[in-house]
Amino acid sequence: MTGDLKKFTSLKLKAEGHVTYGDNNRGRILGRGTVGTGNSTTIENVLYVEGLKHSVLSISQLCDKGYKVNFKSNGCTISNDSSGKVLFTGKRVNNMYLLDILETDSSNKCLLSRSDESWLWHRRLAHIHTNHLNKLKSKDLVSGLPNIKFQDNRLCDVCVKGKQIRSSFNSKDIVSTKRI
Repeated sequence: MTGDLKKFTSLKLKAEGHVTYGDNNRGRILGRGTVGTGNSTTIENVLYVEGLKHSVLSISQLCDKGYKVNFKSNGCTISNDSSGKVLFTGKRVNNMYLLDILETDSSNKCLLSRSDESWLWHRRLAHIHTNHLNKLKSKDLVSGLPNIKFQDNRLCDVCVKGKQIRSSFNSKDIVSTKRI
C-alpha cells in the first residue's frame, strides 16, 4: 500500500473499499497498480490508499515473486532466492522493520526518483525555495549538490505550515467580562 501517486508505473483508479489501520482509523482505497520501473524489481497489486503517509510492503507478495525475506531481532534482509544476492536490508525500530532505500546499492534504487532527490536537498538546506537551489547549483556554491533541475511541482507540508498565520478570534455580540 502507498499513498504516493508518483511511485506507480501503472495505475487503475477504482474505489475498492477501505483499509483499517492498527489504530482503527480507515483509509479509502482509490485504485490498484504496479510500483517500480520496467527494468528492475516491480511489485504488482499495490493499493493506492488515500492519505497514507508511509508505504507498507507485503512480505507474502515478495515471497511469491521469488524473494527470500529473513527476519532477525535487530533487522531483516530481502534477497533473491535463486542467486542469494541481498537486495535490501532493513533495521528494526520499535516493532517495525524499516527499509532504507538510500543505503542500498545504486542498482536497487528503483523506488527512488530524481524528484525525491531534489526534495531531499530542499529539506537538507533548510527548506530553501527551488529557484534558490537552482542558483546555488548554477554557481556551484554547494559541494555535493547534484546536477539536476530543481522543479517547484508540488507543495512541501513543512513550508506550508510555516507560512500559516493564526486565525483571528470571532467577535462576540455580548460582553463576557464582569469588570471594566
